[in-house]
Amino acid sequence: MAESTPRASLYGLMAEFADAQTLLDAVHRAQAEGYDVMDAFTPFPVEAVSEAIEHHKPSKVPLLVLIGGLAGASLAFLGQWWVAAVDYPLNIGGRPYFSWPAFVPPAFEVTILFASFAAVFGMFILNGLPQPYHPVFNVKSFERASQDRCFLVIESKDPKFDPQATREFLAGLGSEEVHDVDW
Repeated sequence: MAESTPRASLYGLMAEFADAQTLLDAVHRAQAEGYDVMDAFTPFPVEAVSEAIEHHKPSKVPLLVLIGGLAGASLAFLGQWWVAAVDYPLNIGGRPYFSWPAFVPPAFEVTILFASFAAVFGMFILNGLPQPYHPVFNVKSFERASQDRCFLVIESKDPKFDPQATREFLAGLGSEEVHDVDW
């Protein structure tokens, strides 16, 4: 059977399920079938579904926090050195211009500031937030995702995605309905 290419406006296919257990079973079967690029939506947190879909990629946020903290500490020490030793040197009590012990508390504060900004903004950027629009909002029945329905979306960028075969697969998982998700 020749593999058909999905139309350009197709984001993926969405299967609608009545309960979370059926959705969880569908996620496991989809993974066993070889589908990898998918997402699930439920009206309440379902830890098992989240863990099943999780791709277990290590987070890049700790590295961003480390880089932010190191940048903050470096900039703080560099700025204080520039002011005290180069731009406006004052010889007070015979102390050296770069008296680093006095620079530690402000440098610590700037380190924490930069690290926390890196954590917050890095998390937003890596999560693709804010995302006021998502293609699943184009499906009329998706309104029930916050009430009483569970949804599984297999995206068209999945290497195994074939519009007809994926539709038949999702229909055979016990879904109530399978929807096209258009951009």
